[in-house]
Amino acid sequence: MLARLRRISFGTQVLIGLVLGVVLGLLARQMGGGAEDPNWLTETLTIIGSSFVTLLRAIVPPLVFLAIVSSIANLREVTGAARLAWQTLFWFAVTALASVAIGMAVGLVVNPARGTSVSTADAAAPGSSGSWLDFLTGLIPGNVLGLQGSAGDDGSVGLSFNVLQILIVAIAFGVAALKVGAPAEPFLNITRSALAVVQKVLWWIILLAPLATVGLLGKAVATYGWDALGSLGWYAIAIYAGLALVLAVLYPVILRMHGLSVKQFFTGAWPAIQLAFVSRSSIGTLPVTQAVTERNLGVPRAYSSFAVPLGATTKMDGCAAVYPAISAIFVAQFFGVSLGLTDYLLIAFVSVIGSAATAGVTGAMVMLTLTLSTIGLPLEGVGLLLAIDPILDMGRTATNVAGQALVPTIVAAREGILDREVFDAPRDGHAWREDLDVVTVPA
Repeated sequence: MLARLRRISFGTQVLIGLVLGVVLGLLARQMGGGAEDPNWLTETLTIIGSSFVTLLRAIVPPLVFLAIVSSIANLREVTGAARLAWQTLFWFAVTALASVAIGMAVGLVVNPARGTSVSTADAAAPGSSGSWLDFLTGLIPGNVLGLQGSAGDDGSVGLSFNVLQILIVAIAFGVAALKVGAPAEPFLNITRSALAVVQKVLWWIILLAPLATVGLLGKAVATYGWDALGSLGWYAIAIYAGLALVLAVLYPVILRMHGLSVKQFFTGAWPAIQLAFVSRSSIGTLPVTQAVTERNLGVPRAYSSFAVPLGATTKMDGCAAVYPAISAIFVAQFFGVSLGLTDYLLIAFVSVIGSAATAGVTGAMVMLTLTLSTIGLPLEGVGLLLAIDPILDMGRTATNVAGQALVPTIVAAREGILDREVFDAPRDGHAWREDLDVVTVPA
């Protein structure tokens, strides 16, 4: 049975999971039961999906720390490392700015609040929100692991983590290791070995993605059905139209500007984009993104191991550009607030500067609340959009990951270090697998 399953490509397994998720979700919805008393099928789908997300969250802290430390150390092997780093940050900002411009344009054309059937009764401020003060103070790690504790009402203590703090700590350790020099080699060797082990464990988790797809999508359909999607139809259309324009227009234009084939890029990056759509986690997709960036797109490992992990925590064209821009326009239209030129400039500023606020496993609520609070819109508007957020998050994350593969590719091309033979190589039809030397998908 397992041998037969392995012969089915990973992409096909995911597609089967998508279909099963919709079918089981609709079946669970027909079986009845509410949020307080879900039926057994809804509860099963919930457990399957949430277990996958929990596993991803468990692996994130060591993965981010080890990947960033190792990537900074690997920059020693690259000529003009500082220039590459600045080029990477520059193109992160350029693509974010272009993406938010697309989001605002789509929002103004589509008018996402029109035809909505949600009411002010659905409005509710989120339990936690983002602010510039929280963002800035959040940069200071509370401890070396970036862990935070909280006490529950029943006396239990829960632990959570701040990816941004882990990123800061990892950068500090990586730079310190470079400054120390030879005495730091044993530490870096241990870090590299530990990263290989963590990535192996993460690969085992990724293998569960097709099953997780059934749970995550099934739970969303069972809980919200098509009613919630219909009530926010124009808003959902606007979000996916904005994401589609980024993927199908902005990125291809940038690729052609650098003399790169659009088809080769997307067929090479597709395994990571596909997994991102399912997992809704840029960080969980990180090993696959790095693998396709190196093996399919021809970016040198010494550079990609820096740019891709950095992008997985800070490069969010879907979550931090298109989504908050259109959502802010929706909230403004819903509450009858007029936005001026200054407000649109502030939205663009937040998208370019505040992308790191979205660092995490899934979701972009922090970035949305940061945008709304910056331009003075009611945070209660967040409650209007929560019903279909899981459906939107799949497209947002796929766009994020496509951008995280795009920037290292074009920077490598600009600097003359892109392996064009690898980039232009024909894809032989294999889905992404850890044990393949070349990562390929159907052309």
